[in-house]
Amino acid sequence: MNRSFALARHAAEAVAVLVVVALLTYLVFYFLPADPAQLACGKPCTPGTLQRAHEFMGLDRSWYEQCWDFLAGLLVGRSFGEGGNVIECAAPCLGYSFQENQTVLALIGERLPVTLSVTLGAAVLLLVSGVGLGLVAAVREGSRWDKVLTDVSAIGLSMPTYLVGLLAIYVFGFQLDMIPVGGYVPFTTDPVDWAWHLVAPWFVLAWTGAGVYVRLTRSNLIDALGQDYIRTARANGLPERRILLRHGLRNGAVPVLTYFGIEVSLLLGGAVITETVFGMPGLGRLMLDGVSQVDLPVVVGMTVFSAFLVVAGNLLVDTVVRILDPRMVGR
Repeated sequence: MNRSFALARHAAEAVAVLVVVALLTYLVFYFLPADPAQLACGKPCTPGTLQRAHEFMGLDRSWYEQCWDFLAGLLVGRSFGEGGNVIECAAPCLGYSFQENQTVLALIGERLPVTLSVTLGAAVLLLVSGVGLGLVAAVREGSRWDKVLTDVSAIGLSMPTYLVGLLAIYVFGFQLDMIPVGGYVPFTTDPVDWAWHLVAPWFVLAWTGAGVYVRLTRSNLIDALGQDYIRTARANGLPERRILLRHGLRNGAVPVLTYFGIEVSLLLGGAVITETVFGMPGLGRLMLDGVSQVDLPVVVGMTVFSAFLVVAGNLLVDTVVRILDPRMVGR
């Protein structure tokens, strides 16, 4: 009962956070000097045409009415215009891009497979490599392997993603001609070519991100293996591998999973630098294009969508942590 109540409370808190984020996001962009109607109207745009554009987009209403329309649209959808020229935006309506003539949710749906491909592949690679190397470093604490792995992880952490990406393209793409230098091939078109075009982004993100997991796994595992119950298990003749995997790694996994859930949520919101360097048309590029074109509905919708991913990721991680660590029940 305590666990169910705690999870329900955290879910309610997550919904409240999303509402506040959506409200603040809309208000921030509402008070920007840019006029979405003017941008959508183009040139030339007469005062009468501009007025009709304001009315069609609902920008002639007060700020609180516009804000309410946006929040209500997330739940029940909304429409733009009247009569035969109505544009319907089904729930959850994150806005409508009049520059692209598509709902923001449709634009996100087109780009999401690219970001999912980049993020999830890199996440699996960096988690497996980071935890595995951290496990080796912890088991061989103080040895040459420990020092080498610690130094290598520090190098990866200190190198910017864009620099590693550009170096990978130059060396392995142009000089050695081993990997594609950019672009994206859908999985449904050619699974092998899909993976081949993603090899470089996966390894770049894994190289720059795995160092955190090496250090987290190493420090938490060393701490867990030094506990009294581990010494008792060893004294009772429990196999070292079972102690390491069942007790040490499980107790040391909580901080790693917490960080991993947050990082994956942020990457799913759009790995702007990686997608830009490798020419991937994902959510990061969508956000960047929205900013450069001053497409405010896209920027607002992407911000709210990214916030949803982060909040949902935190809620999922919190649930998993409570299952792994009984001490968290009721908190």
